[in-house]
Amino acid sequence: MNKNIRNVVGVLLGLIIINFLASKVYHRFDLTKDKRYTLSDTSKDLIKDIDAPLIIDMFLEGDFPSEFRLLRSETKQILEEFSLESNQILINYINPIEDEATRQLNIDELTKSGLEPFINTDNSTGKVTQEIIFPWAFASYKDQTVKIPLLKRSITKGLAEQITNSIQSLEYAFADGFNKLIKPKSKNIAVLKGNGELDDLYIADFLQTVKPYYNLAQFTLDSVSSNPQGTLDKLRFYDLIIVAKPTQAFSENEKLVLDQYTMNGGKSLWLTESVVMDKDSLYNETNTSVSILRDLNLNDFFFNYGLRVNPSLVKDLFSAPIMLAIGEGSQAQLQPIQWQYSPLAASNANHPITKNLNLVKFDFSSPIDTLKNGIEKTILLRSSPNSKIEGVPTEISLAEVTKTPDGSTYNDGSQNLGVLLEGEFHSVYDKRILPFNVRDFKSTGRPSKMVVVSDGDIIKNKVIRNRPQELGFDEVTGKSFGNKEFLLNVVNFLLDDKGLINIRAKEISVSFLDSENIKENKVKWQLINIVLPLVLLCVFGFAYNYYRRKKYS
Repeated sequence: MNKNIRNVVGVLLGLIIINFLASKVYHRFDLTKDKRYTLSDTSKDLIKDIDAPLIIDMFLEGDFPSEFRLLRSETKQILEEFSLESNQILINYINPIEDEATRQLNIDELTKSGLEPFINTDNSTGKVTQEIIFPWAFASYKDQTVKIPLLKRSITKGLAEQITNSIQSLEYAFADGFNKLIKPKSKNIAVLKGNGELDDLYIADFLQTVKPYYNLAQFTLDSVSSNPQGTLDKLRFYDLIIVAKPTQAFSENEKLVLDQYTMNGGKSLWLTESVVMDKDSLYNETNTSVSILRDLNLNDFFFNYGLRVNPSLVKDLFSAPIMLAIGEGSQAQLQPIQWQYSPLAASNANHPITKNLNLVKFDFSSPIDTLKNGIEKTILLRSSPNSKIEGVPTEISLAEVTKTPDGSTYNDGSQNLGVLLEGEFHSVYDKRILPFNVRDFKSTGRPSKMVVVSDGDIIKNKVIRNRPQELGFDEVTGKSFGNKEFLLNVVNFLLDDKGLINIRAKEISVSFLDSENIKENKVKWQLINIVLPLVLLCVFGFAYNYYRRKKYS
């Protein structure tokens, strides 16, 4: 065997050995700076024990604008990462509008299933065109199916920024959907009753949203008057309590029960108000009402924990509209008018609860002051800098919407509307005479968390014909606010420190072409991208031929 044959045989044997080893050892390297293609440990742990096929139907298929092509590409990448972690994950890519014969039927069926299409309007070429896009996926596991949104919509952000936020949230969106299907419920939530809280019908949409994650139950404090210790013992069974817009004062016995619940590590979400005023109270013959103080007997309760819900109202120039009939008699027409009592709160972009969150709508909210103590406080939601504080009592009239607000008076700055408290709380009743004898009274509690929002209506869904409507949806603008997502994130954060909520903090850098620049300098970019390469190629060809002729002549 000569040397050449031995070299060929050696190369072939080397290739065979390399391929054999590659089939046995497989590894992917994520070289991106932001590690966008690396799943978090939470996601990996979530799917490692699935014992049945988890089928994903992804509908983001078709001929899309560049932004949606990027979202589709990133979605496929993240799904590929999930499928590499488990061979039980099966993925179907479906274009629901590809077949003209079934196009409308598919659109109707998907819309009925709750998959709201995105209507993309394009006028970049001078001709207005509209495309229907379904940025959604279904995940099915053991006869259960959940819908997974791929696009985080916003009423204030452009499409490019919406796509960026969506790409950052892709892993969370799928992990959240898988969590609903795979993990059994282990945490218990008590929805407090007995102090004039909202009826279930008015918080039904949020309860339905939380139900797939946690065990829910009503818990009334009525038994505190007869058996306070027994009520406290039962309340300790729950990991979180939700207090949705109480309207009746809390007794000292009730406050002690809630205080000791917190001292024992219980988490709580307070959606409370210090002013009596609702939009419904304005719909009368005079279209006026008077805002008055609402005393829930909770001032010392919150003050001791490190905050104060002030008995005043926040008015904001950056606010949601209200629909009113403008005109007289048969000439009256419904028109959306800005309503300064409905602030649109901006979120804290640096906290996982509110990261990439849409605007949250408030109605007659109060400012929150934070006080110095040993509790860590994080502002989650606040009004715009163009806000002002209005004291009570004050007469409020719908006629105000017909007047142009004086912007110079809206100079009180941003007001805190939602605050997170974390730490070892100190009992309100330390060194005080207790309303009843508490077994194993704690003056300093275990580490706990509490969120206080100064508006109970943030959780209130509208009811039409005795049916609850979607929380946060505004029929005036046809847009959805971030109320439901905010509240769900709060609950997840309070109950799950190291779980899904941390995936939301993942930062991904996404770069887009400047569409306005492209449109304004279309000819220049066409010359650079099409003509310039041809010119360079011709120059190289002439130079190379000249060199060859000179060398060999």
